[in-house]
Amino acid sequence: MRAVWIALPLLLAPVPATAAPKQAPQLPRELADPAMPGKLGKMAGALTKALMDMPVGEVEAAVQGREPTAADRNRRVRDEIGGPQAEAKVEAQVAQSGRHMQAMGQALVESLPALMSALDQLETRMERVTANIPDPTYPRR
Repeated sequence: MRAVWIALPLLLAPVPATAAPKQAPQLPRELADPAMPGKLGKMAGALTKALMDMPVGEVEAAVQGREPTAADRNRRVRDEIGGPQAEAKVEAQVAQSGRHMQAMGQALVESLPALMSALDQLETRMERVTANIPDPTYPRR
């Protein structure tokens, strides 16, 4: 019976070896999707086309303090950047940047588990370091 009273505190004491290991962080489903960088690249192209269709003539007329004319109402961004050649150049640059975005997105998704693990290790180290910082409000002798 005495052995039970002696062993009881030992059973209640936390033991690091029996502690449950931390699970690896899970990526959100949207980030883990391998098709996401491709979707982002397509969205960039669609956004560029939409920006090219934005009307700018009325805004320009308002900035100049005059009433917009019929020509102002029909003027778009594509007309202001230098014509069809400039528009084709912009679209080519966006397509190129879309491929770069795809590559960067894939690299980010592939490196995210390692980054999350490193952040967990950093958190553990910071907790250990800050635990030893003396309390500035503790009275000195």
